[in-house]
Amino acid sequence: MDTQIKDLSVNEFKELVETTVRQSVEGILEDYIAMQSKNYILSVAEARQDYKTGNYKTLGEMPDA
Repeated sequence: MDTQIKDLSVNEFKELVETTVRQSVEGILEDYIAMQSKNYILSVAEARQDYKTGNYKTLGEMPDA
């Protein structure tokens, strides 16, 4: 049986919203901090170039995938 929002208490709803917002903000902050790193930006550029040139493996090609 699917839980509907009407089945949640006010406190359960508040906790759900708070958790969702907290996780979103943490993700945004992590992205912001990563983007401040020159090494991170260079590694993204390198990965994009590898992908464009076909220098990658699919999950099916990976051992134990």
